[in-house]
Amino acid sequence: MVKRQVPHPAEILELMKFRKFDPNGKRRRLSSALTIEDLRKIAKRRTPAAAFDYTDGAAEGEISMARSVQAFEDIEFHPSILTDVSHVDTTTQILGGSSAYPFGIAPTGFTRLMQTEGETAGAGAAGAAGIPFTLSTLGTTSIEDVKAANPHGRNWFQLYVMRQKEISYGLVERAAQAGFDTLMFTVDTPVAGARLRDTRNGFSIPPQLSPSVVLNALPRPWWWIDFLTTPPLEFASLSETGGTVGELLNAAMDPSIDFDDLAEIRALWPGKFVVKGVQTLEDAKKMADLGVDGVVLSNHGGRQLDRAPVPFHLLPQVAQEVGQDMEIILDTGIRNGADIVASLALGADFTLVGRAYLYGLMAGGREGVDRMIEILTDQIERTMKLLQVSNVAELEPKHVTQLSRLERLPAPEFTAARTHRG
Repeated sequence: MVKRQVPHPAEILELMKFRKFDPNGKRRRLSSALTIEDLRKIAKRRTPAAAFDYTDGAAEGEISMARSVQAFEDIEFHPSILTDVSHVDTTTQILGGSSAYPFGIAPTGFTRLMQTEGETAGAGAAGAAGIPFTLSTLGTTSIEDVKAANPHGRNWFQLYVMRQKEISYGLVERAAQAGFDTLMFTVDTPVAGARLRDTRNGFSIPPQLSPSVVLNALPRPWWWIDFLTTPPLEFASLSETGGTVGELLNAAMDPSIDFDDLAEIRALWPGKFVVKGVQTLEDAKKMADLGVDGVVLSNHGGRQLDRAPVPFHLLPQVAQEVGQDMEIILDTGIRNGADIVASLALGADFTLVGRAYLYGLMAGGREGVDRMIEILTDQIERTMKLLQVSNVAELEPKHVTQLSRLERLPAPEFTAARTHRG
């Protein structure tokens, strides 16, 4: 029989202590976010649908994006045992320098439309965390202002080759003069992907008012107040705006770029040179033969060619074939620090996060980006400890199995000339 007693009043008071109320709404909001998905939900509540969907959406049926996220869920970890993990070292060397964690912030376009602090918040948060920040050609903060926001950290520049090539050359020269240490030459955007959410929302640069836009903005007045009371958007690479993102990209991008352009840009750049948007083993080998410093395995977050290869699936092959010849960076689909750990185990040297960064930005500006980094770093450290590895270099393929959801069928072999029936 359980022995019962009359509780002492002091014991009751001890148990009934209330959590101290934080009057800062932003801090309360961000502290409640425990995952990137939590930040995404906050971002969706606080951002007009057109701007949120530009970030959250992808091309066509959004199959590439969904598969890339799913690929990280379809893994199995294999932890070791009886290893001292009282301290884990998350630092890594990438492209000639150090990073406190094995991920950086990916290039994102039109960022101040998501939240007015834009790239300044991203660069500042990256610098404070000791990780690299990448500025997009289509960024809404100048090269020089990003440098000012992250004066002592690592800044990278992502380059599109524009139809007016002198614009691209000028951006390369400015980034070099500002001390950016890596150029990320992007090769997967000869034209814009069909981002249907943007078309359905009437999303344009600059934003255009319509009845649906006004109705959607009513519960989110803070976004419009920020947008209307801060400096107008400026684009280093776009001389004219007024249209959907797809229309602007198609007008600006040069669909004729080839290996000669790669060589020309590379000759202009004094730092590390990386090719972003590699999606086949064959092209990874070509880049290794050319002696570039690294490649980014990426399908552009699913925003270009739908049903494109899943970078995480491609990673083990590329790492095995060319991992000794150049550095391999992975992006697309990362939503958890465990995804980053799995990528490193399967051969990636580094990773990039794009949407996760923008969810944090939309959820709370600079503080939201800080919270995003904190969530990912906590997850990385915890996953490493549970795998019982004490540093990044100890992560190996034995720690991860990729489970099969989509199985490739053997390619057909045609022994005779094919004929097309009319």
